[in-house]
Amino acid sequence: MELDDELCLCFHVTKRKVVNFIRVHRPRRASQLSECFGAGTGCGWCRELLRRLYEAEMHGHRLEEPSWEEHRRGRVQHIRSGKGTPPPGATPVE
Repeated sequence: MELDDELCLCFHVTKRKVVNFIRVHRPRRASQLSECFGAGTGCGWCRELLRRLYEAEMHGHRLEEPSWEEHRRGRVQHIRSGKGTPPPGATPVE
């Protein structure tokens, strides 16, 4: 996943925004990433990736992450299986 790829497809939050938020604000918990433009508060698909990104940034680890296309496809499956509902204005489920 590239820095300018959307990590949270519901609220169009890029990986760059999340990484910068972590570096500037140093949140105590991964759940505080929701303060970064609402990341993770829509359908819920990106929460696990947000948690892993938080851990990697806070501990200086390299994160193994999916490509943006794999991330997007996983969200489609997540929503179609009834595990989350995107808000109005979210990236559409194809």
